[in-house]
Amino acid sequence: MVQTLGVAHGLFAERGYADVTMDEIAAKVGVTKPLLYNYFGNKERLYIACMEQAGDSLIRTIGESIAETGSPGDALGAGVRAFFEFLDSDRAAWAVLFDETLPNSGEVAEKVASYRDQIVELVSQSLLAQLPEARRGAARVEIEALSAALLGAAEELARWWLRTEAISAEEAAELLISTVEPGIRVRSAASTTSPKPGKGTQRK
Repeated sequence: MVQTLGVAHGLFAERGYADVTMDEIAAKVGVTKPLLYNYFGNKERLYIACMEQAGDSLIRTIGESIAETGSPGDALGAGVRAFFEFLDSDRAAWAVLFDETLPNSGEVAEKVASYRDQIVELVSQSLLAQLPEARRGAARVEIEALSAALLGAAEELARWWLRTEAISAEEAAELLISTVEPGIRVRSAASTTSPKPGKGTQRK
């Protein structure tokens, strides 16, 4: 089974989900197609088995990178750097996780959505944890929205980088961080400061 996953992962990463068939995987592994179906059920479930290795590794990498940060800006920077370092070190894993030929519905689509949700939740919780507890409820929706937007921006920037390689992965990460991080720091600072009455303001 380990050999099968390795072969399937390599084919899916190289050519994409849509172009790889179970016949081809079985022939490459040296087993019959019925045996392959017996192990995995169908192509979607085989793909999910490949995806889980990559997805779990990415979640772990991002989680470890932001665990020890001390501010929302630092957490954002650490997470983005980890994302691009992962991409640069394991492009096959990236190709399986973010394959643009994947179906828009079904088990594979649900699994992809689950990994995206996990990343958004991981980043959101890290940012929220660094705000005063009294401010977290009010900031939650905004932070979740920002985390989702940040993941989308990171994905698109990564696709551009893979296509052009005009800059290094590290430079791509710093480009995104330098664009987004100042706003994060300003908003988080505002969230930690209680409004003070202005001059002439009467307390009721």
